[in-house]
Amino acid sequence: MFWKKKSIVEEGDVVIIWLTREQVHPIVIERGKVFNNQFGSYAHSDMIGLPYGSQVPSSNGVGYLHILKPTPELWTKALPHRTQIVYTHDISYVQSKLRIQRGMTVLEAGTGSGNMTHALARAVGETGRVFSYEYHAKRYENALNEFKQNQILAPEGPVILSYQDVVTDGFEIKEKEVIVHAAFFDLPAPWKVIYKLIPHFSKERQSRICCFNPCIEQVQKTLKHLREFGFYDIELSEISHCEWIARKTELKDISEAADRIREVQANRKNKKRLNNENLQHTKRIKEGEEGRNWRDVGRMEKNIKNHTSYLTFATWLPLPENYQT
Repeated sequence: MFWKKKSIVEEGDVVIIWLTREQVHPIVIERGKVFNNQFGSYAHSDMIGLPYGSQVPSSNGVGYLHILKPTPELWTKALPHRTQIVYTHDISYVQSKLRIQRGMTVLEAGTGSGNMTHALARAVGETGRVFSYEYHAKRYENALNEFKQNQILAPEGPVILSYQDVVTDGFEIKEKEVIVHAAFFDLPAPWKVIYKLIPHFSKERQSRICCFNPCIEQVQKTLKHLREFGFYDIELSEISHCEWIARKTELKDISEAADRIREVQANRKNKKRLNNENLQHTKRIKEGEEGRNWRDVGRMEKNIKNHTSYLTFATWLPLPENYQT
C-alpha cells in the first residue's frame, strides 16, 4: 500500500484524513462507519470510489477534509506515538547516507513506533528485506498489527519483524544466505550490539551503519566502540529543520476590516445558529481568486522540531581472508 500505485479509494483501504497541518489521522475505510470530529461527520461510504486527494464535505456542509493515500511521510504525521519517533528530515538524511536502494537488505534494531520501518520498506521495495527487532512486548504487538494492516509485513511486503532483545540475543536471521547492506540502530546502548552485527555484513562490499541517539554521552560511547571494532569514515550529524509556509493573503482597507469584525461579533451572539440546517453560509473566498488584492507572504511553521537526535554514521570494509585479529 505504501509503494503500490493506487488512485481510487476502496473499502478496506488505510487512508490518511487531513484536517489541518496539526490534525492528521489514519483510518480504515469500512462501509457503514462514520468519522466524527469538530468539523462535522463524514460517512466512509461517501469516500469509497473517490480519487485520492479529493476534498470531502461534512454531512451538514459546514466542514471538509481531504482524503490522502498513505506515504511514510504522512504516516509519520499521523501515527500513534509509542516512543520518540524519527522525523522525516532525519529519515531522508539517514537513507541517503546509508545509500539504501531497492533490493537491499537493511537491519533495524529498535522498531518503536514503526515509522522508520515504513520508510525503509518503501526504499528497499518488494525485492528487498527489512529485518526489524523490538524487545518490548506491547510495542511489538502494536507494530505487528500496524505492519499487517499497512501491508508491509512479509509475505505481502519486505518487513520481517522479530520480538527479540538484540543486546542479549544478538541478531537471529533465519534466512542463512542473507547479507546485510545497511543497519539502523535506535537503541539506548548501541555500542553493546555493534560487534554482533559484523558477521552479517557482506564479505565483498562495504556496509554502512547509523546510530540514532538523543544524548551526547551515548554518542561518545558509540564513537569509542566503532573505532575499536574497526569501522572507518565515522561521521556525526545533527539535522535542524524548519519549514516555511508560503501563501497569499488578501489586503483589505479599513472599512472591509470593520465589516469583518462586526460579522464575527454577530456570530458570537448567535452561536446556536451554527447547528441550524437552514443556516445561510457566507461564500468562501478561495486563495488567489481573481478580482481581489492579494500579496504573497511566508511564515515559519508554528512548532519547530529543533534537536531531535544525533546521527552517527560509520562504514565497515570487508576483511581480507588472511586477516588475523
